[in-house]
Amino acid sequence: MEVNIHEAKTQLSRLLKKVEEGEEITIARAGVPVAKLIAVVPEKKKRPLGIDRGKIWISPDFDAPDPELEKLFYDGPVFPEGEAQPDFRKKRRSRKKRAR
Repeated sequence: MEVNIHEAKTQLSRLLKKVEEGEEITIARAGVPVAKLIAVVPEKKKRPLGIDRGKIWISPDFDAPDPELEKLFYDGPVFPEGEAQPDFRKKRRSRKKRAR
């Protein structure tokens, strides 16, 4: 949208609402563009490194193997007893022709 300087001065609030909605406004003097109103994109603040230093503790062996879990993973049953086993077979539809 392009407006002249007089209109920009008298309708600034309305123009700012349009800018907030995402529209760009060009301000012209005697039909020649001289300025552009655009929305300001807020800067993302970078978080400083080490902000939680001393507040979090991770055990040195947090990723060590767990023999009990490994036994279940490699030697355990695929489907626990008592649970219904899923049927992965493809179910076929009948291909009967319909009478027209």
